[in-house]
Amino acid sequence: MNQTEYTAYFVPKAPISYETVIKKSRFIVDIAPTPDVAAAKQFIAGIKQKYPNAGHHCWAHVAGIPNGSHVFGFSDDGEPNGTAGKPMLNVLVGSGLGDICAVVTRYFGGIKLGTGGLVRAYGGCLSNAMQLVEKVDKIPELSIVGESSYAHQSIIEQILEAYEIMYIDKQYSDKVIWSVKMDARKVKDAIKQIIDRTSANAIFEIED
Repeated sequence: MNQTEYTAYFVPKAPISYETVIKKSRFIVDIAPTPDVAAAKQFIAGIKQKYPNAGHHCWAHVAGIPNGSHVFGFSDDGEPNGTAGKPMLNVLVGSGLGDICAVVTRYFGGIKLGTGGLVRAYGGCLSNAMQLVEKVDKIPELSIVGESSYAHQSIIEQILEAYEIMYIDKQYSDKVIWSVKMDARKVKDAIKQIIDRTSANAIFEIED
């Protein structure tokens, strides 16, 4: 597995909400961290339930790693084609954040904005809302599993202490059974160190 596939990136720390009025139309922006497309869809459905009487629930997401076009999605939800979802996606992509979904709910105020006005309204209110988003660094995770003798347990623990470990579990039988979740970028190096320092008596590999 190529470790260069794994990179850290910024994600929203917590959901935020922002509201503005443009020519009597009420725009409500809701943004949340969504690590995958399923989570984004669930978030969008929840906003639609929260504001059931709104005219439009336009949305966009980068539901995974930034610049991963397979996790992009957007919808104009009844607004003229290209006036809402795409401008919103452009804002999200431009932010450089991943694992993010935004929904802009509109209550029509009786004044038509025109296609240019809609593009500015949806893109603009989302840009303003993005200023409220607190971002945190997301470390890519990967799980490894292994087996070792009891004699090598302390050596392996010492090796793993030098890495970013999110989870570790040890089961004991006639040997030690390891399950470790760690920084994906360091996995190959950690496995190599374990094999080298136990003279290949410990078996570790990336979990399928």
